[in-house]
Amino acid sequence: MRLKFLLISFLLVAKVNAQLSWQSGMNPYQTDTATLRFDATGTSLAGAAGTLYAHMGVTLSGTPWQLTIGTWGNNQTQPALERISGNQYRLRFSSSINQFFRHTSGGISAINIVVRNAAVTAQSADLSIPVRVFDMTLTSPVVNNSTHFTTSNSVSVNANHVGGGVTYTLLDPAGQTLQQLSSGTQFGFNLMNPANGAYTLRANLDNQTITRRFFVVRPPTLVSAAVPAGMQDGVNYLSNDSTQVVLVLNAPGKDFVAVAGSHNNWQPTDADFMRRDPSSGRFWITISNLTPNQWYAFQYWVCDETPAVNSPNMVRTADPFSTLVLSPFDDPEIIQLGVYPGLPDYNTIAPLQEREVSVIQTGHRAYWQYQWKSTGKANQKIDRKDLIIYEAFIRDFDANRTYQDLINRLDYFKTMRINAIQLMPVMEFEGNMSWGYNPVYHMAPDKRYGSPAKLKEFIDSCHANNIAVIFDLALNHVFGRSPLARMWMVDADRDGWPDAISPDNPYCHVEPKHTLNVGFDLNHFREPDNLTNTYVFRTVREWMNEYRVDGFRWDLTQGITNACSPNDANCTHSNQSDRIVKLKWYADMQWNIDPNFYVIFEHWVFGEIPEYTNYRLNETPSKGIICWRRGDEQYANLIKGNATDISQISDPSTYRIQGNMESHDEERLAYKAITEAGQTVGNLSKVHARMPALGPVFFLVPGPKMIWHFGELGNEVSVNTCEGSGIVSGNCRLDTKPQPHWVDNWLGQPARRKIYDDWSRLIRMRVDDNLFRNGQFSFNQNLGTGMPRLDVWTSTTPTNYLSYAFVHTNFTNSPVTRQAFFPYTGTWYNLMDNTPIQVTSVTQNITLPADGGYVVFGNRPISEFPTYITRQAGDWNNPNTWQGLQVPPASAGVIILHAVQVSQDTQVRSVQVESTGSVNVQAGRRLDILK
Repeated sequence: MRLKFLLISFLLVAKVNAQLSWQSGMNPYQTDTATLRFDATGTSLAGAAGTLYAHMGVTLSGTPWQLTIGTWGNNQTQPALERISGNQYRLRFSSSINQFFRHTSGGISAINIVVRNAAVTAQSADLSIPVRVFDMTLTSPVVNNSTHFTTSNSVSVNANHVGGGVTYTLLDPAGQTLQQLSSGTQFGFNLMNPANGAYTLRANLDNQTITRRFFVVRPPTLVSAAVPAGMQDGVNYLSNDSTQVVLVLNAPGKDFVAVAGSHNNWQPTDADFMRRDPSSGRFWITISNLTPNQWYAFQYWVCDETPAVNSPNMVRTADPFSTLVLSPFDDPEIIQLGVYPGLPDYNTIAPLQEREVSVIQTGHRAYWQYQWKSTGKANQKIDRKDLIIYEAFIRDFDANRTYQDLINRLDYFKTMRINAIQLMPVMEFEGNMSWGYNPVYHMAPDKRYGSPAKLKEFIDSCHANNIAVIFDLALNHVFGRSPLARMWMVDADRDGWPDAISPDNPYCHVEPKHTLNVGFDLNHFREPDNLTNTYVFRTVREWMNEYRVDGFRWDLTQGITNACSPNDANCTHSNQSDRIVKLKWYADMQWNIDPNFYVIFEHWVFGEIPEYTNYRLNETPSKGIICWRRGDEQYANLIKGNATDISQISDPSTYRIQGNMESHDEERLAYKAITEAGQTVGNLSKVHARMPALGPVFFLVPGPKMIWHFGELGNEVSVNTCEGSGIVSGNCRLDTKPQPHWVDNWLGQPARRKIYDDWSRLIRMRVDDNLFRNGQFSFNQNLGTGMPRLDVWTSTTPTNYLSYAFVHTNFTNSPVTRQAFFPYTGTWYNLMDNTPIQVTSVTQNITLPADGGYVVFGNRPISEFPTYITRQAGDWNNPNTWQGLQVPPASAGVIILHAVQVSQDTQVRSVQVESTGSVNVQAGRRLDILK
């Protein structure tokens, strides 16, 4: 892409071009690593604050602005410049120039660049700087990812070059020199009895080296044999033999597959070609003589002798069902950071290879093994309607960005009484700094956050504290590194990455079937051989069984349809019968494994939602799919004192609507309140004063709820904050965010601490008291703008237990005195501190302070923290034997009994005590009286 600029004089152009220089003082070859210097003096970027970014391309065969990096203004995909001092910057090419621009042949004569600031409000002119031309062309076999299939005993290798006399070196797959010669113009060599593998031809000139690789594969005589019983796609570990594994690959339309790996020095022989099952068409092989606890890596060489148009005839790929992959792109940083101790080095275990490789490790110390301590999942104890979910993004939660950081902060969640933590996607994604919605290996945890064992430790620690763990799952698409895309791709430029999807792809649509697509759209409806369904099932089962997660939040579920087109928004956003059937089938899949599993949809087709929320609702245990309901605009307007309607935050018909004040997708409430029209614009103190009052009209509404991390501390860091500069720009949405919540000790700041403390108490009410778990509710939003009332009740007449509560709020600039309208007279209590109030008239007045004043009144005091008492007699399931434990008068009401027994799962019961009395608990169990 070439940007348009105003015409300027020749002298000015000359001056502008002088702003670029090579640090070495000499023009590099395109095969060099180099450092580019930029001088901002005299430009609109002089003295610029924050990070500068480069929009870059190359002049290729005389045509400028080819092979551009990223998209204009995207700070996530375009390279950042490093400030040296003042107006002096540099950009270092860590790889060769042609590798940086993902160009494997010659012809680069210049680099084109426009330097801009992060907010894209200032930029340089259109600049260019020369590159020295030295190029080599491999004429046979064909270069890049095309493979030379041959049954001959010889292969002719030929090349030519421009740029002067060079020295050629030909290397075999093991890196041994086969031929070396100096040549003025060309190279020729007859390769005799070639082994299978990658051959390398190097041309060296003036200490500059150009490398071309080609593959030779001798097609095997395919062996037909049935897949051994019980073997599934991917790596199959054998329970009775730690020296073997069975690999299975389903690759429809492919002719043969070889396995190359560290076990055969990446040089597959005839014995390393997979057998093919005559009935299913699946390829399989047994790998033997493995050493237990040793790391091995491998790739499939998936071969097609008659590929689709512009598709490669061989794709080298990791297994799509991998539970751990090594990456030459991502792993160096992971090893440097030390976040995954013991991770094998890619270049050591997979020398001279490219792209991801799968990992095998047998034995009792295998990377995926973990000794669980908790005895059950949290979803056995927490009803769907009672979820208080904390959505956390590991990358932006704490300094090291690891699972260990979350483990270290569990007390933070426990103090809030959070009962579920939902993690943004942790499945292997492209890069190390991502939201995770660009998945490539759905069954492999991304290594940037830590090891599989550490992830299991986090889940285990949550379960030990009765906190459920929910994973965000993006199964509507894959990105370009995924084998599901690459094995059947259109790759016209032969760079090894999919330009598009080939028509024979059994997993991905050629074009998306909805208007919301990112990456490559998965086809969930290909019959009769629905490989995507198999992939989904295996992914779901892996995380449910191997990692014991309690639930999934399914991302972008309205994209799972086969009925629409990429340009038909009306279709995408209207009811589709195929989508309803498929999504219910996926819900059944999960409940067949775990009937208590939380199934949550991010779904915005409102006509379909009752189909999900009411699905299998009347079973035991009650099912029903939870569906998201956004409330960010409504609750932000409440803070601002603007007219709003928050009544849609729950649905009393099913309590399967999950109300969200914020999520990762929405702008932060505090930022909206200080930047948008209303009473709080530009006034963070006023925003923070009002935010505690959001709690009672959110958390106390029955039904599941979710908050985004650090909303409980009044987080005002915009979702669009640019990394390094703090500038807010729509192009920085995915940037890494600063972490002032820990660095600046937000918990130690009184205004922020009050939000945290008030919400914590309200959450405790919500999760511990029957009234807020099972009551009916209604909003009154006609008392004045910014003054909603909430009523929650199980009885409208006096009782000896908490059966009625109501909330008054004041999100205005002035104090308010109004009639309270108590349901009946008598003693009522302020549930935030249990202070009593004598009500002699239902219309007696109350006064609410300005800027977030609120009260929560109840007919009985709220339960305080539990008392733990152990009893040794009685039958838990027989209420007639609940005797022997005196219940004090203050405990009259609903008492939640948490029965805990060694080596058994916690059970939860509740009893209603109308007056003082006694209860008993089964022998060896602990009774928690929440009074």
